[in-house]
Amino acid sequence: MKPTMIMCLLAFLAVNAPAAEFKAGVARVDITPPVPFWLSGYAARTNPAPTVRNALWAKALALEDAAGARAVIVTTDLIGLPAEISDAAASRLTREHGLPRAALVFNSSHTHAGPAIWPNLRVMFDFPAAEQERVRQYARQLTDQLVNVAGAAISRLEPVTLAFGRGTASFAVNRREPTPAGFRIGVNPAGPVDHSVPVLRVTGADGSLRAVLFGYACHNTTMGGDFYEVDGDYAGAAQRFLEQEHPGATALFLTLCAGDQNPNPRGRLEHVTQHGRELADAVTHTLKGDLAPVRPPIRCAHQVVSLEFAPHTRTVFEAELKDTSVFKQRRARLMLEAYDRGQPVRQLAYPVQAVAFGRDLTLLALGGEVVVDYALRARREFPQANLVVAGYCNDVACYIPSLRVLREGGYEAVDSMIYYAQPGPLAESVEETIFRAVSEVLGRTGAR
Repeated sequence: MKPTMIMCLLAFLAVNAPAAEFKAGVARVDITPPVPFWLSGYAARTNPAPTVRNALWAKALALEDAAGARAVIVTTDLIGLPAEISDAAASRLTREHGLPRAALVFNSSHTHAGPAIWPNLRVMFDFPAAEQERVRQYARQLTDQLVNVAGAAISRLEPVTLAFGRGTASFAVNRREPTPAGFRIGVNPAGPVDHSVPVLRVTGADGSLRAVLFGYACHNTTMGGDFYEVDGDYAGAAQRFLEQEHPGATALFLTLCAGDQNPNPRGRLEHVTQHGRELADAVTHTLKGDLAPVRPPIRCAHQVVSLEFAPHTRTVFEAELKDTSVFKQRRARLMLEAYDRGQPVRQLAYPVQAVAFGRDLTLLALGGEVVVDYALRARREFPQANLVVAGYCNDVACYIPSLRVLREGGYEAVDSMIYYAQPGPLAESVEETIFRAVSEVLGRTGAR
């Protein structure tokens, strides 16, 4: 074929090739705290972490459809982002990039070997002034980093193809163990679990893997409160394995509804590697399979609803102020201060968000430490939406029990509220209030 004919053919193909349905951009930023630094997640720790075992990252995946609609998903190797940080970052991204709040998802891996994120879980700590300022400074810097990493991802948008599938990993176990004295944190093989591993594949125009977004419903608590090194736990290990095996690709981890799920076995560094390896292998196996295409448009919806707390009175916290537990004392002081201001804590502002990709896939992003019942119910009630249900999104203000868990009691329903500086259990209306909001945001995105 003559050179002129080849040029004409290439020009014809370029003009007549179908336009890319999506563009994507990815970016990352190192958010490892300066050591020594206090870790969050376990109240039993008595000193800061002196060393870093593995770096922590914030990663952003920006997606845009052919009509210009966008969504940005930011994942973080952190215990949890409070609304004070995620909302501040979202406001700046709205001003700087025109992104509506509904188009921004912030998820945390919930590693218990990550830094204290003020004011998340503040009852766990009694910092002297200098240490308090270091923690606050980290939170301010983190806000800047979240804005910057999302902006960097947006600036790198290139044509991509999206596809979705689900794998399986089996190391998560329900941790709500029934005993004659009530439910405790242990191992409950008969309890509900979600072993699915959702995988979103982002492939560049040249066929290379640009990014993979994957999730799992399990606490990042392989190591216990006696572990004093900065680390991303099994989720960090899985991301590293995937990026080593797919050079040039970015692996982003979403924590799903893991509030009552723990890794099993746990307690040793080899378990971190074991679970990270199993999860990475599940993702790789899925990537090699027959994934379903994901098509536009991108539609997003975000709503903040009020969850009611169970009734309480001032006398409850006056009595708690005399408790032998320093954590109950700290919680009591905060609650009494609220009573003194004439603003006792009666409600929790709770974010519910949906990001839909046509009718092929929908990310349902819920705030707080959501128990697995929510994912199982949501997928059962809205099967047409092909849901990925993530907890730990946008504001990790406390545990979110289902009605079943709330009535059973135990750590997720009651005791955890102490460390989150909440007044006590949520009211029994919690599950239905959230599902009304879920139905509404799914309806606004066309996912139901």
